[in-house]
Amino acid sequence: MHMHRTTILLPAALREKAEKVAQGRGITLSELIRRQLATAVRGTKASKRGGDPIFSPVRLMHPGGTGDIAARHDDYLYGAPRQHSRK
Repeated sequence: MHMHRTTILLPAALREKAEKVAQGRGITLSELIRRQLATAVRGTKASKRGGDPIFSPVRLMHPGGTGDIAARHDDYLYGAPRQHSRK
């Protein structure tokens, strides 16, 4: 794989934290950045679909293992419950 050298500017605190994460994983800072960028780029499919969270299956999984996805899908997809006013 051919690579291009790129210079980026990072705040000192971010670089220090990133170096600790990389060291903890036994990889270089460069490898950590490459992996994170690869993950970010793979996630661009949703943006092609307008960024709608409906296309992100992970958002459908509630941490508590709830069984009310059908009834409360708007809450899980978009956050706050939607209020519908009937007149």
